[in-house]
Amino acid sequence: MRWTAKELDMYSQSKEYVDTVLISLVPLSFGGEMKQTGSMNEFLTILSLEIEKQMKGRILLMPSFQYLHNEKDKVERLKHWANEAKENNFKHVFFLTSDYEWKKDERELENHLIWIPAIPLENLEIDQARGMIGQQVLQILDIFTYNWKNEKK
Repeated sequence: MRWTAKELDMYSQSKEYVDTVLISLVPLSFGGEMKQTGSMNEFLTILSLEIEKQMKGRILLMPSFQYLHNEKDKVERLKHWANEAKENNFKHVFFLTSDYEWKKDERELENHLIWIPAIPLENLEIDQARGMIGQQVLQILDIFTYNWKNEKK
């Protein structure tokens, strides 16, 4: 389910089945990395929407967590988002990013960080892009399934 009024109404009616939150981590940059961060945003948006479509009724897709590349308190802000989700009965919080910098904070995040390199979609044919996104979605769904099966009872 997506973070829209209509879908949040559906969520309210079926809370007991939706136990997972997915948050995309999207960097912002206004310098020389602007195009690269824009490409990451495009890729993560499409990827997370496809994941949500595949897992509708089990996952709540949160709005993207946006941060400046050089931001000092981004980890604390993100941990606050995750804690808020957990306090509201979500068992699993997954973070999806193409920014390798998050790998150094992975342990501090208690939750599940999924790093996947961004595919620059602007140079691909539509069918090629769909195929590549589809492959990525399947890999990520395997990660979700593994974690759901191995959750602490």
